[in-house]
Amino acid sequence: MSSNYKAMKRLMTKPAVMLAGLFAFLTINNLKAQDLATAIQLTRSESYDKAKEMYQALIKKEPGNSKNYFYLGENYLLEYFSDTISNSLVVTMKDAKDAYDKGVSANPSDPLSYVGLAKVASYLGDEAKADEMRAKAKSFLLPYKNIKKISPPAKDYAFALAKIAESYVKEGMVDTSKALPLVRQAVTIDSKNADIYLIAGDIYMMVNDGSNAIKNYNLAQFADPKSPTVYMKIGYVYSKARSFTQAIDNFGEAIKLDANYAPAYRELGQLYWRVGRLEQSKTNFKKYLDLTAGNIPAKTRYVNSLFYAGDYDEVIKNVEEVLAVDKSRGYMNRLAGYSYYEKANPDYEKALSYMETLFKTVAPEYILQKDHYYMARIILKKNQNYPKMIDELNNLKTRLDKEKSRLAAAPAADKAKIKPTVDELSSKVAELDNSTAKSSKEISRGFEEYNKAFNFKRTDKNAALTPQDRALLIEIASNYYAYRRYVDAAKTWTKLIDPTKENNVADYMQIGKAYNNGERYKSADSVFNIVLKKSPDYIPAYLWIARTYSKMDPDTKQGLAKPKFEKLLSVAEKDSLKNEAEIVEALKYLGYYSMESGSYTRSKDYYNRLINLNPANKENKINGYNGLGSLETNAVAQEKTLEGKLGFLAKSAEDFTKILELDPNNASAKTNLKWVQDYMANLKKGINPNEIKGVVTNTAGQPIPYASVRVKDTAAENLTNAKGEYKFEIPQESEILVISAKGYKTQEIAITKSRVYNVKLEQ
Repeated sequence: MSSNYKAMKRLMTKPAVMLAGLFAFLTINNLKAQDLATAIQLTRSESYDKAKEMYQALIKKEPGNSKNYFYLGENYLLEYFSDTISNSLVVTMKDAKDAYDKGVSANPSDPLSYVGLAKVASYLGDEAKADEMRAKAKSFLLPYKNIKKISPPAKDYAFALAKIAESYVKEGMVDTSKALPLVRQAVTIDSKNADIYLIAGDIYMMVNDGSNAIKNYNLAQFADPKSPTVYMKIGYVYSKARSFTQAIDNFGEAIKLDANYAPAYRELGQLYWRVGRLEQSKTNFKKYLDLTAGNIPAKTRYVNSLFYAGDYDEVIKNVEEVLAVDKSRGYMNRLAGYSYYEKANPDYEKALSYMETLFKTVAPEYILQKDHYYMARIILKKNQNYPKMIDELNNLKTRLDKEKSRLAAAPAADKAKIKPTVDELSSKVAELDNSTAKSSKEISRGFEEYNKAFNFKRTDKNAALTPQDRALLIEIASNYYAYRRYVDAAKTWTKLIDPTKENNVADYMQIGKAYNNGERYKSADSVFNIVLKKSPDYIPAYLWIARTYSKMDPDTKQGLAKPKFEKLLSVAEKDSLKNEAEIVEALKYLGYYSMESGSYTRSKDYYNRLINLNPANKENKINGYNGLGSLETNAVAQEKTLEGKLGFLAKSAEDFTKILELDPNNASAKTNLKWVQDYMANLKKGINPNEIKGVVTNTAGQPIPYASVRVKDTAAENLTNAKGEYKFEIPQESEILVISAKGYKTQEIAITKSRVYNVKLEQ
């Protein structure tokens, strides 16, 4: 610790005015000892606050020296990237640009100021402006034949080239085709500048070329043997390669060169945490904190390190300590919010509370892209049970409808027994309805936050997607789908389609399925047909087109899906072994459709094909025999003679018996067989178990002629005669009768074992 720092610490007990005056005096009088190299070393030691003070003092002393402004701008940028959680990109870029602009004013011919402006433009997403500034910087690097006569001098010329190369670095990536040629030229001009080799090493690290990174770091070490930065960077390479012993050795060498070199302690803290040596991790983090003066900004960087090290409980503890002392540090709330989300036992309520406080207390320009991103994830995780809640609500509503129908049809003596169940279900439905509505509203906000995160830095909405953009869109689309916002999922996945990529049928299929689930059937059909244009033999596309048309015609009355399943069948049968599942689905649909439309012979053919498709597949046979059994019982309703009905029922019983031979425990077959056998027994007694009858009257007891008596969700219907009477045969396992007449309220009645249903309709 320096003697100046100790003196300052002793003065902390003096009045603030005296302290401020003396500090100003010390700063001015020590400037002779504080040159630009010292300020740069402070930046590298991550003492950004002290470095900034020194740069500003140097600027005050030498306002015409553009280098002071350039390094001040660099200090702003490096401070931002050392802690992107607490710092604002917008504010940082404004401060850095201001410094670089002043550098241009001080010396319009200094290329470094334009390099700084190029970096700012690039970080803000304006690549055209960045290229303009790079070209401006290069314009001051005059062509040369003799390095000794180069202008600017060789050292400055080479450094400027290396910095232009560095300006191509953005978000952990770099365009090596543009950066490396500049670095090589810089090395040719000045082979003794450690900074050029450090930049080269950093560029190679970004493309995961550790060998060349270490090679350049070693060259930097040769050029500047006393640089702790070189050892730290080499240590980072080994750390990334999980060569922890070598990494620790290099961080240790950095500390030997400069015991106050804070970044090495931070890297050691993170590394020891990774290998489970937690006490050593905390010791080094503590040392890092002490070296950065222990002030709030330094503690923020320390807490930031803890966050990236995954010590989330310690992060929360430190944040609460800071906020207890200084609530104006609203940005600290984000670290607590993030940590409550990331910890092993997350607490989404607390995470949301901290994030809400952050958004309320921090100025908009200090809100980060990550804030919107974490807010979105926290809200969605908090509501992760929403899909289950929707399923439960739908089940409760179905049960409630059945109980209400039972209540309406029950005799007065039974109503009192049924009503408590109806009341209880009604209460549960109302409560769950409110919960799902609230959850849905929160989820909508979550997706709004996702979209804010996506659009945070996008000035050009038509710009090509970066890898980070694509990763975020994939996450957004996947969550849209998980939370059953299928159309939004489809639209988001559409943004990810790469028109230059030919083999992307899977991407289109994903979009089509989402539209299908979202009941946008025409959109789904269009997307699946795009797939067929790309790949005419792609069976899944034919299958999903057929499924889409089946959903468009759920009761099969229009037969919309029939030609689609026929097309699927014709294409799939080219390889019946490979496409067995698709063929089975087509045969089941076509068999059912043919049965419903009265084409019994064709239906029987489809079901027999299903039985014979694969002799080894028991499930296919069961489905086929079940279809045939249903077909025969359907035919009973069309047959007028008792003998004919018994013949169809005998065949049906035979089909259900074959199912039981294949699967003796098949509950559905057992139920169907018993029903057929009972039906046959009743027919032999002259009783039709599926025939119902009754009288429809008004509340005054007067008959209502031509009232409709229909089985819900089927085509089975009968009209009353002039006396209000009706009688007809209903499909087996019918559940609800719907009675309606013009001028009267429609009424639904549960179908029970009773064969007589007399109904009074209210006007």
